[in-house]
Amino acid sequence: MQRIVCDERADWRKTAEDAGFEFHTIDGERYWDERAYYGFTLQEIERDLEAVTAELDRMCGELVARAVADERILRALRIPERFWNWIAASFRRGDASLYGRFDLRYDGTGPAKLLEYNADTPTAVFETAVFQWMWLEQAIERQIVPRSADQYNSLHEKLIEGWKEIGAGRKLHLAGMTDNAEDRGTIAYLQDCAHQAGLETAVLAMTDIGRTANGTFVDLQDKPIDLAFKLYPWEWMMQEAFGSALPGASTQWIEPPWKAILSNKGILPLLWAMFPRHPNLLPAYFDDDAEAARLGTSYVRKPLYSREGANVELVVGGQAIDSDVGPYGAEGFIRQGIAPLPQFGGNYVVLGSWIAAGDPCGLSVREDSSPITKNTSRFLPHAIIA
Repeated sequence: MQRIVCDERADWRKTAEDAGFEFHTIDGERYWDERAYYGFTLQEIERDLEAVTAELDRMCGELVARAVADERILRALRIPERFWNWIAASFRRGDASLYGRFDLRYDGTGPAKLLEYNADTPTAVFETAVFQWMWLEQAIERQIVPRSADQYNSLHEKLIEGWKEIGAGRKLHLAGMTDNAEDRGTIAYLQDCAHQAGLETAVLAMTDIGRTANGTFVDLQDKPIDLAFKLYPWEWMMQEAFGSALPGASTQWIEPPWKAILSNKGILPLLWAMFPRHPNLLPAYFDDDAEAARLGTSYVRKPLYSREGANVELVVGGQAIDSDVGPYGAEGFIRQGIAPLPQFGGNYVVLGSWIAAGDPCGLSVREDSSPITKNTSRFLPHAIIA
């Protein structure tokens, strides 16, 4: 694994905009950054990332199976009790999942370590599946990367495969915060994948989802919503006014209700308890667990529901040396052992390893000048070069 400085395409901004990548720049700063790329060997990809992602997915499946049979786990995750049976039924039915992203600490020299699992509403999907692949093709043409370069990236094909299996010819509604450029772009891309899978689709703002007197969710034409993708976290869904109607409605949601378990940082101490000293896990404990003292005075403190680094604190010697603001924390925290992120060229790097349609299938690379990866952390392409 290495960071390789390279020429950027002079026309990359126009290329991004023509492709619908409207959030390539955030608050005047680069989000997409191709002034360097990360090079990997095929062995690093297959042994250290792809195989590890499959293993983590298997472990998470075991955790969900245990959680739906043990109310103590659901209570520790702060999942409201009125949703427990619904979540358990979703898992036991085998409700389908489309995709997820494991965020890993990896530097090419040791086992990848799970930092967290974006199991419910992962973004960075368009730039991973499409735009970095476009970069690779053009970088080969323009001799920016070796002609033999490849990329660990079948995410696009797997998303289409997933929609074919899930959709089965039904109409798909996609909902989210459509006034947000990143969310809008993510929804538009997943809609395109569904179109390629042969599904009829419609996009809705979350606020445009209606509900009939008998609890059926409907669109703006008062048509029942049979299948819905929501780029909106389960913990928010459960707190909405319509939350109480979720268990009784006929809508199939993507991601499914059982993903509410895995989209919670509480899985980190639960996995550590189930698989102690596993080489791909970091020690982790609930904040109020006496065992958390094992971590001493240096650890990462994360809210159960945090996203994009919000309200995360990096504590060293009992002092918070870095943190990010946000709306989370009332639900409780976990503590995770510190695994300093690798630095390449002065940048802290996190890898996102994707799974879709049940298979590991892609890689995203984010870097930041801060050790806490945030919404604005830069996205750099990668290539397999050896």
